[in-house]
Amino acid sequence: MGQKKKTGVSPKTIKWIWYAAFAPFALVALMLVLTVFGVFGRMPSFEELENPRSNLATEIYSEDGKVIGTFFVQNRSYVQYADLYPSDSTLHIRLAGHEVPPIVAALIATEDVRFHTHSGIDIPSLARVAVKTLLLQNTSQGGGSTITQQLAKNLFPRDTVRNRGAVVRKAKLVTSKFKEWITALKLEYNYTKEEIAAMYLNTVEFGSNAFGIKSAAHTFFNKEPDELNVQEAAVLVGVVNAPTRYSPILNPKNALVRRNLVLSRMEEAGALTRRQRDSLAALPIVTNYKPVSHNEGAATYFREMLRLVMNARPPKRSQFYNEWDYDQAVKEYNENPLYGWCHKNRKADGTSYNIYRDGLKIYTTINSVMQTYAEQAVQRQMEKEIQPKMDAQFRATKTLFVDADKEERDRIMRHAVRYSDRYREMKHAGAGEKEINAAFDKPCNMRVFTYKGERDTLMTPRDSILHHKRIMRAAMVSLDPATGFVKAYVGGPNFRYFKYDMAKQGKRQIGSTIKPFVYTFAIDHLGLTPCTMVPNLPTTIETANGTAWSPKEAGNVEYDGVLHPLKWGLARSRNNYSAWIMKQAKQPAAVADFIHNMGIRSYIDPVPALALGSSESNVYELVSAFSTFANQGVHTDPIFVTRIEDRQGNLIASFIPQSQDAVSERTAYTMLTMLQDVVNSGTAGRLRWQFGLTDMEIGGKTGTSNKNRDAWFMCVTPKLVTGAWVGGEDQSVHFIRGGEGSVVALPIVGEYMKKIYDDGRFGISRTDQFVRPAMMPRYDCEDEVDSEGRNNPEDENFFD
Repeated sequence: MGQKKKTGVSPKTIKWIWYAAFAPFALVALMLVLTVFGVFGRMPSFEELENPRSNLATEIYSEDGKVIGTFFVQNRSYVQYADLYPSDSTLHIRLAGHEVPPIVAALIATEDVRFHTHSGIDIPSLARVAVKTLLLQNTSQGGGSTITQQLAKNLFPRDTVRNRGAVVRKAKLVTSKFKEWITALKLEYNYTKEEIAAMYLNTVEFGSNAFGIKSAAHTFFNKEPDELNVQEAAVLVGVVNAPTRYSPILNPKNALVRRNLVLSRMEEAGALTRRQRDSLAALPIVTNYKPVSHNEGAATYFREMLRLVMNARPPKRSQFYNEWDYDQAVKEYNENPLYGWCHKNRKADGTSYNIYRDGLKIYTTINSVMQTYAEQAVQRQMEKEIQPKMDAQFRATKTLFVDADKEERDRIMRHAVRYSDRYREMKHAGAGEKEINAAFDKPCNMRVFTYKGERDTLMTPRDSILHHKRIMRAAMVSLDPATGFVKAYVGGPNFRYFKYDMAKQGKRQIGSTIKPFVYTFAIDHLGLTPCTMVPNLPTTIETANGTAWSPKEAGNVEYDGVLHPLKWGLARSRNNYSAWIMKQAKQPAAVADFIHNMGIRSYIDPVPALALGSSESNVYELVSAFSTFANQGVHTDPIFVTRIEDRQGNLIASFIPQSQDAVSERTAYTMLTMLQDVVNSGTAGRLRWQFGLTDMEIGGKTGTSNKNRDAWFMCVTPKLVTGAWVGGEDQSVHFIRGGEGSVVALPIVGEYMKKIYDDGRFGISRTDQFVRPAMMPRYDCEDEVDSEGRNNPEDENFFD
């Protein structure tokens, strides 16, 4: 009987070997259990996993479905998985038995080739990392994180603890990994693979201030995600790894190498054939770079106006010059639900809405094409006609501030210097006035605005202020008179350089654009008609304080005593005819109240001079008021937002315009015929002969304030009312001559209207007609009757 051979290893030792072998697994299991119970820090709840929070940009949509801008902390927009598929099904890619969009195929092939088979943690990848990365120190193998783990990290970022020791940082890294594993498993439990892929693409950063695939597609290729081809998708997936290093804009060579690596991995995963990979890899990267900026893009002034309105706080008396404007602002805030909407409304959790983080969808009335036409019309007229005229005047006179003495010029410059960014920064840094003034007189490299484009130059900061004050400004608004929908909105020439919005925020003397409302009062309240004859003589009115007021005319006008109808006076914008009406009215306050009811909300001083436009208003209000004529006497408040949706597309607010009767249909139509005379035979005749707006019903009114400081033109058609203003930043910057509304403001509107009628896509036609009331009389009267009642046609030169 043989004796057993001893192994030399005791059972106790073998037991400890087994303990050692299983200890890491036990430790990992223990760590996972402790992680689940929150020992290493708070874990996201199931509620948070079902409703992950991220900074989603609010998108602003035009009425024709275009995104015209965003409000954001991070420029991130949400996209559903189904929206990633190209409309052409032949462009879908087959990968691991699944039909996926190109961007998803590139993502899975590059980041997680076993995405469809694991449950959040890829064990083979972890084993590879353990052997090659940790034991063999081969860092080229990557970290082994799945797409789901990366999503967990993006949704619930790690505590990087940069200021702690190396041991603490490594310990934190280990616990963070455990938390990501648990979170990944929970994500896989709560969401489908498609939802996880979409969430990942919505959360990652692509550089150039683009967060999420929708923003990235727009920024780098000016496309929607479903329009991306394979090579563009490969570029964007490659960028994610290192947004700066692989940026196709900042480092195009690195981006090309990285894109081709992604294409190779797509071939290895079976998403592409070798032939497809080779042909795509031979192509250059072609971008259409459109970085998102609040200063750039379409409708910049409109977007800023919208932001201010929705974030408005209740008005304060200190913000207004007079009690009237304050009361109107309070009324607007209380009665218009859009004003202060973010603070007036609450989310389900009780907090206020945040347009920078909540991913709202704001649907506006702006038409993107009409907005483009409006911006083009302003740019072209300012670049080709108006600014060259001001530059020529400055060269000839060597004077920028017209009719201003040295004290006034110095005051303007001191004010401009103190409100400049350079002054505020130096003051904040502790610089004294002497040091600041010296810096403003020292030449330095800078970029300045011109209508032909930005220009790099060497100039003193003080000269740059003078340069920008010489730049003429313009504003324009266009709306549908029936609905009050604002279709186009231009507040200035360039939002980056000139933030002040002259369409709605700024106010200037409105000049003769007020006269149609004075004439409307005469027809509606005094019983006059367009054919009421009035002698062409100076008019003098005794004012309330006992002084006599007699207005002067613009240009050389002869008072010959000949009788002319009221419509003649409006067509030629004669001040004596407007004053004559005020004399008949006897109560300026009644006229002012009437004009307010027509839609002008700004304060109107109830004095006889209001008939000449001594009060201040803006393009937004004037266009709204002129729309009353085209809307059969009903004033409809302007509206620029129709609805707001939350990030999931649920309707959370809708808006409808408010309307009220202002004048009768007959009165409104009577005024339309008089406004047409202004175009047919008056100060706005240029609208027809220069822009070919003939054989159509179109009315208008020019306006010019004292000394050509402000130029206006209002245009009324059956389906569109449009107005424009042109002037300087400072009222002392104006044309000495040739600055009338018919010369500088009318062409902006004329060019815009010509584009609208030539396009034909807006339901606006030259055959459109104003609604004529039943039994409406025709006012066919002679332009002139002498003292013996005989007709005496006259071809007179007239001025605005």
